[in-house]
Amino acid sequence: MTAPFDWGFPYGWPRMPILGRNVVATSQPLAAQAGLRMFAEGGNAVDAAVATAITLTLVEPVSNGIGADAFAIVWDGTRLHGLNASGRSPAAWTPEYFGANGVPALGWNSVTVPGAVSAWTELHTKFGNLPFERLFEPAITYGRNGFLVSSTVSRQWAAQAPVFTGQPGFAEAFLPGGRTPKPGELFRFPDHADTLEKIAASRGAAFYRGEFAEKLEAHAIANGGAMRVGDLAAHRSDWVGTITGTYRGYTIHEMPPNGQGIIALIALGILSHFDMASLPVDSADSVHLQIEALKLAFADAQAYVADIDDMPLPPERLLDEEYSRERAAQIDLEHAKPASAGSPRGGTVYLTAADAAGMMVSMIQSNYLGFGSGVVVPGTGISLQNRGSCFLAAQGHPNQVGPGKRPFHTIIPGFVTKDGAPLLSFGVMGGQMQPQGHVQVLVRIADYGQNPQTACDGPRFRWVQGQQVCCEKGFPPATLDGLRGRGHELVPVNDYDQFGSCQAIWRLDDGYVAASDPRRDGQAVAF
Repeated sequence: MTAPFDWGFPYGWPRMPILGRNVVATSQPLAAQAGLRMFAEGGNAVDAAVATAITLTLVEPVSNGIGADAFAIVWDGTRLHGLNASGRSPAAWTPEYFGANGVPALGWNSVTVPGAVSAWTELHTKFGNLPFERLFEPAITYGRNGFLVSSTVSRQWAAQAPVFTGQPGFAEAFLPGGRTPKPGELFRFPDHADTLEKIAASRGAAFYRGEFAEKLEAHAIANGGAMRVGDLAAHRSDWVGTITGTYRGYTIHEMPPNGQGIIALIALGILSHFDMASLPVDSADSVHLQIEALKLAFADAQAYVADIDDMPLPPERLLDEEYSRERAAQIDLEHAKPASAGSPRGGTVYLTAADAAGMMVSMIQSNYLGFGSGVVVPGTGISLQNRGSCFLAAQGHPNQVGPGKRPFHTIIPGFVTKDGAPLLSFGVMGGQMQPQGHVQVLVRIADYGQNPQTACDGPRFRWVQGQQVCCEKGFPPATLDGLRGRGHELVPVNDYDQFGSCQAIWRLDDGYVAASDPRRDGQAVAF
């Protein structure tokens, strides 16, 4: 079967897709090559993905760590599986614990139970082929012997350090010699390597019920945190399947709430009622419709999406075709409008891997705000996420902070099937950008016939709030003028990292085409 896209590369980035029968794509080359090494040693796509994820905690610490959360979608050769490895809040986190100010952005009281370690063990237990310990070997070697810090990671490290310097354990772990590493400098993290070795030997038990659980509790107590060994021991990852929507004959799969993947499905459902292909790619007409659809989708998510057990309605109600038609009718083709929730009836790393046997993995792992909470447990290398800061203080809101509860989550792996067959494993890292990136990449592929690398390369917009939109370099001046003319407020861009980073693998008849976003140090590799 001929690939249903154009093999042209009009955007001028000096990067080509990689073709092969066993492929990995992620945002840091050493991590991608760790996954490739698993293929060379007889591993499958899950082995490659998990080894990549583990290595990313070391070589891209500006986005994730051992104390991160994770989600994954796996095509096992027959069907899809969805894994929610996000953590829940400590038992002490009642609304009264925080008061009207809610959960802070940094420090121990922004940390929910980390889930990434459980993702590695769950994925390997269900699908892995190689010995579990082998998946840790590249990262352990880099931790002990050091690795050369890549340029984008170095830049992000330097930009983030002032935010986190005052958090307990951060400077000792991530400011060797009192400063951040420069590009090409060797960074060693032996504490991190030692911890990975013990996690590997215990299949994660040391993290949730052993030595490290006790160290996390002791450090939390010493720094005013509520996390206890009982919170860690109670953690579980859940196999939850996926939620789906259809777009131009493709079935789009996202993780169910507490993740924000539903935003992409809502927006694509709205866009399905417009003839996007008739509008020129990167034109004001096309971009305007995508912005307005996403604003409506975000409004619904902000009102309704939370831990799935606390949502006031099932996710399917937000994806109902008639509801999407009603929401599409609210879009003015000539004017940007404020968006509000409807009334329906009825710092992150992304990686993907696929193997010659047909297994495909879409996986995402994150500390959230760059280095997350900024907290690093001394002597362990465990940097901790700050996912608790996504809870709200609003009384009665489904995402109000509470004990033993998962917060609204930004990290979302994506997957596409057609007629029941796997087609595309993809993701776009970057906080609020993620569902926006999913929509833009899929519109480029499904409506404009762009190949996966070009869909990664193309300029992106990012809706911020209200009528405010950031636009990346590369849009024609006429598009920017047209958006302003419709009432969009184009705000200046100070940090181009905010447009995210896409990694994608598309299945061909006899292999795959793998793409890696040129906005990062990343790489697609093949074996």
